[in-house]
Amino acid sequence: MDRWQAMRIFVKVAETGNFAEAARHMHMSAPAVTRAVASLEEVIGARLFVRTTRSVKLTEAGARYFEDCRQILSDIAVAEAAAGGSYATPSGTLAITASALFGQMHVLPILTEFLNSYPTMRARTLFIDRPVNIVEEGIDVAVRIGHLPDSGFTAIRVGTIRRVICGSPAYFERHGVPMTPADLKAHRIAASTSAWASPEWRFAGDQRVTIDPILQCNTNEAVIATAKDGWGLTRVLHYQIGPALLEGTLQIVLGDHEEPPLPIHILHPEGRHAPAKVRAFVDLAAARLRENRLLN
Repeated sequence: MDRWQAMRIFVKVAETGNFAEAARHMHMSAPAVTRAVASLEEVIGARLFVRTTRSVKLTEAGARYFEDCRQILSDIAVAEAAAGGSYATPSGTLAITASALFGQMHVLPILTEFLNSYPTMRARTLFIDRPVNIVEEGIDVAVRIGHLPDSGFTAIRVGTIRRVICGSPAYFERHGVPMTPADLKAHRIAASTSAWASPEWRFAGDQRVTIDPILQCNTNEAVIATAKDGWGLTRVLHYQIGPALLEGTLQIVLGDHEEPPLPIHILHPEGRHAPAKVRAFVDLAAARLRENRLLN
C-alpha cells in the first residue's frame, strides 16, 4: 500500500476514533485498515494510537502527525482539483450550516441564487439551533452568530445582530412601556428555550435582570407569535422580527439599554486552499449579507 493511501486511512481512523468505522467509510476491511496504520507506525518509528477495547486515541506523536497529514492531503487535493479544473470552476455538492431561522430567512435565498448561477452544482443545508462540528459533519461553509472561539478556520465578518425586547402595540396600550430593564419585572414574559436562552438578560452598562418567564417555548417562532398576539414581551434577535417590525405588529422597547450587538461571520475550514465552490459561495454570501439592512 502506498504512503498516500496509508495516510488517508490514518486520518480517517483519527477522525472517527474507530478502526471499524474508518474501514466502513473507506470501503475496506477492518484488518486492512489495521495493517495500514501498523505499517505507518513501523515506518515512522512511533505509535500513533493508544488502543483499548473501548476506544482509539491519538498519542502525542500521532496528534502532530495527524495535523501534518491533513495538510498534506489537502495540498494534494488542491493540486488534483487545479489540474482537473474544479479548483477554478465550482463543482460538486456544497454543504451549508446556520441557525434554523437565520438559515431559512437569510442564507437559503443566497444559496438558491448561487445554484441558479451554477446549474451543475448541488447543495445541502443543516439549519439547526445547536453547535455543529464543521469537520465531523462534512460542512463546507457555516454562518455563525456570536463571538467565535479560536478554531484556525477562515472567518469573514459580514454584519451584526441586536438582541431586542419587543411586544405588540396592543400590549403596550394595556400594560405600559418598560422604561428601564428593571421594569421588566412587572411585565409578562414569554421566553425561548433555544440555544440563546438564559434566565439572565444583560443590558448596556453591565445591567442584568433575572427573568422568571410565565411562558417558555422551545422555538423562537412561538414566542414571537405570542408577542404579536399581545400576550406579553419577549427577547429575540433583531432579524427574527424584521417582517413584524415592518408590518407594525411588533415594536422594540429599551433600545437605549441594549448590549453591544453580536457579530455575524461566514466560516470555512479550508483557508486559501478552499475549492471554487466554497470561494464562489462565500463571495456571494458576504456581499448579500452585508447589503442586508437588518444585519448591519
